[in-house]
Parts: sequence; C-alpha cells; structure tokens
Amino acid sequence: MMFNVKENIRPVSYFRTNASDMMNFVTEKKEPVIITQNDEFQAVLIDIESYQNMIDAFNMLKLLRFSENDIKNGRFSEASEVFARVKQKYGING
Repeated sequence: MMFNVKENIRPVSYFRTNASDMMNFVTEKKEPVIITQNDEFQAVLIDIESYQNMIDAFNMLKLLRFSENDIKNGRFSEASEVFARVKQKYGING
C-alpha cells in the first residue's frame, strides 16, 4: 500500500466536524489518517480490517520470537524426528 502520509494528516478540529467522512475515507481507501492536536501527532485512524491485519502480524512476530528463544535454549527437535513421532502416534505408514 503506497500513500502520501502528508496528505493524510488532519487536525483534531477537522476530525470533530468531519468524523463520518474520515471514517468513510479510511474504510474505502484503506489509508490511515493521522490526527494532530496542538500541531503534534496524537492518534491514527485506520479501518478495522487493516487494524486486524496489524494485530495478526504482531502476533506472528511474537510467535517467531518465542521460537527463536526456544532454539537458542536448545528446545527443539529435528523435523524428521517430529514427523516420525506424528506418523507413529497416528499410525501413518510410509
């Protein structure tokens, strides 16, 4: 997704008077809007689908971090061992 961040910055006063339009914008364009207050960045308005995708990505990164820690601490098995245990447990031949 490519967008120009500078074009998507709005003061909180604009947000107050145009909240519905801004919500339609982020939903349709899938672009965030940055809300400023007293010339400082304060919040970001994004559509729910983008937000869920972001949460999913963060959760995947957490899983990768846990996996990296397990590997560093020697808590892992070779793939061939794991598959052999699964095949044995479920009676899979071959």
